[in-house]
Amino acid sequence: MPAAGEKGDITGLLDDWRNGDQEALNRLIPLVYDELHQLAARQMRRERATHTLQSTALVHEVYLRLIDQRRVQWQDRDHFFAVASQIIRRILVSHARSRKAAKRGGAQTTLVLDESIAAPGRREIDLEALDDALEDLARLDSQQARIVELRFFGGLSIESTANFLQTSPATVKRHWNVARAWLYREISRSSAEA
Repeated sequence: MPAAGEKGDITGLLDDWRNGDQEALNRLIPLVYDELHQLAARQMRRERATHTLQSTALVHEVYLRLIDQRRVQWQDRDHFFAVASQIIRRILVSHARSRKAAKRGGAQTTLVLDESIAAPGRREIDLEALDDALEDLARLDSQQARIVELRFFGGLSIESTANFLQTSPATVKRHWNVARAWLYREISRSSAEA
């Protein structure tokens, strides 16, 4: 987590970057690198032990994709990490799909969950099934899908998620619980059909 005063620095640097100051990005990265690395490491701990992507490589890929985010109207630190969480999700799902395609239908890529979307007592979940279920959830309730993405892939707290979505923590908690139950049901259904 950033030290006192850094949150304002991050928001200011995001404003400067949005306004065309490319040097602001160079000053921003050291402030957010450790937190991005922690986020990536948390995601990689959920992956299987033989995963070929390492957390440092994931951070570097996120960085490269963030550089291309020229049209984003950065709001604040939470917005920055929300965008980073979307990028992490896309990278991991893309990596899982390309790995599966390379093996011509090989083993599914699984994640180990710390806040269970999976069944009680079961901590692994198919990343592609989760992504597909999230896409379906987004069509039904985009805010619930966004909350799952921010909390699960972005590692945002209930409070940071509420701040980013401009809603109350109670609403985030309620939607988080409903979304996890819905995702569990959908993933269980797709696993049973497979």
